[in-house]
Amino acid sequence: MSVASGVPVSDVDLFSEEVISDPYRAYSNFRSLGPVVWLTQCSCYFLTRFSEIHAALGDWKTFTSAQGVTLNDQMNAALRGGVLCSDPPEHDAIRKVLIKPLMPNALRDLSDKITSEAEGLVDRLVAKGSFDAATELAQHLPVTIVSDLVGLPEEGREKMLEWAAANFQCFGPLNDRTLAAFPTAQGMVDYAFTQCVPGKLKPGGWASMIWDAADRGEISHDQCGPMMNDYMGPSLDTTIFATSSAVWLFAQNPDQWDILCANPQLIPNAVNEVIRVESPIQNFSRVLTRDFSVGGAVLPAGSRIIVSYGCANRDPDKWAAPDRFDVRRRAMDHVGFGHGVHRCIGNNLARMEIAALLTALTKRVKRFKVVNAERHIINVLRGFKKLEVSVS
Repeated sequence: MSVASGVPVSDVDLFSEEVISDPYRAYSNFRSLGPVVWLTQCSCYFLTRFSEIHAALGDWKTFTSAQGVTLNDQMNAALRGGVLCSDPPEHDAIRKVLIKPLMPNALRDLSDKITSEAEGLVDRLVAKGSFDAATELAQHLPVTIVSDLVGLPEEGREKMLEWAAANFQCFGPLNDRTLAAFPTAQGMVDYAFTQCVPGKLKPGGWASMIWDAADRGEISHDQCGPMMNDYMGPSLDTTIFATSSAVWLFAQNPDQWDILCANPQLIPNAVNEVIRVESPIQNFSRVLTRDFSVGGAVLPAGSRIIVSYGCANRDPDKWAAPDRFDVRRRAMDHVGFGHGVHRCIGNNLARMEIAALLTALTKRVKRFKVVNAERHIINVLRGFKKLEVSVS
């Protein structure tokens, strides 16, 4: 594909291990080139600024998800028919079913259970004096509570974290990382289609509600399998990575932890600031349905465009001192959960889980000290594989 006239070109590999480990230098470089850049390594355009990214996410008629949101045809084909890779009106019907148990009113009854689990977990971990925030802390609520709420069969649950990581790995271009992850990601698809079926699902769980909706004619039965994946993958890694990133940020910024401990009413905003600064999902994509003008250039219909949550959330034109972590910042405008019709359906649950853990930690911890940290190298996600901390 030829590059639209007037669009600057970059040879930076957005999906190299170096850039995934620290993408913000690359994002800054892209922004300096203009509002849109052509990336030669993945043959697609990259929007660089909050204003254009926010507008693109809100304009599904121009920036379609129906042709896939990943950077390779195989994964886009596999996800077709799910909530991520569809547009209204099909998307509306799917989303209406999936979001029903995730609305604030529906989640209110879960608050006490999540709070109790968080308090007990933090008690146990703090008593040890040190723990791995990426595994022992961050994984507990999504893996235990959410799996029960979805009502998944017990058999196969132990593979959920491995499947979820592989699933997002496959959102990248066809690099070695993506190709190596395909067989594992297929395991989650097989599980959804063979195990997440009536008779094997927990009655009354969120997954069984999908089949109930199909029986009522709200969706087709063929859509049930792909929709199981919509509950399984996104409910895990994104929340887990945001939680461990929160601990890391507070370890690096003890003054912000002091502010939060003294002002626990700031916890909901602190969750937003964590997700702004360290966006768990960094990059998705869309396809143009028509020619589109940006920065004086006309991008042709059919072009694939990366909409970068991570880049938008560090744009200095939107955020003063964007690299600074500030729990008092008005951070609710971030696009870390997306925007528009594809805004993350589980964002209310994720906020509740992270806030419950931070609340418990503010009562018991004065300082975090990072002992050992290892980033997870996943094509479109940002988070920690290991984050060993000591607490006092």
